[in-house]
Amino acid sequence: MEADLDFDPVGAAALCFSSVDSTDFAQTVEEVEAILKAGEEETGTDFRLYEDSHGWEWVVLEDDDPEDLVTSIHFAADEFIERGYGSRLLAAVFGFERDGDRAYWIYSFRRGAYYPFAPERGRNQNDRILMKLESVLDGELELEPDKEYWYPMWPDREGGHPWE
Repeated sequence: MEADLDFDPVGAAALCFSSVDSTDFAQTVEEVEAILKAGEEETGTDFRLYEDSHGWEWVVLEDDDPEDLVTSIHFAADEFIERGYGSRLLAAVFGFERDGDRAYWIYSFRRGAYYPFAPERGRNQNDRILMKLESVLDGELELEPDKEYWYPMWPDREGGHPWE
């Protein structure tokens, strides 16, 4: 994405999930935290938990190395799946920026595919960036073919994405 589109990673990614009011789920989240804590010591990937006003829970990861972010998201998601909570995973979100523009690749766990998100002010998407992202990375990533499933992940408030 850096070479073809001149977008740079923002140094953050996030895993979004919905909680369950159960002891077992709480233990699963604690296990995810333990895994990420071990990874933090090895790779330097910082993490924190965040709950937005929509009721979604987020594991927010910060690291200048995009590969470390992908690995950490993968480990966290695998733990939810292995413990029987894969259906609670909504999305993994990876951020990029260029000249003040933000773009995101969102992985939908329910659809098993990626799609772009390019927000602008006023809850609009930048169609030019969306089309460019799609054209350049089609074939590189498993893209969601049905654009009806390209759900924009708007923040719960201005500047309210967990990584901002």
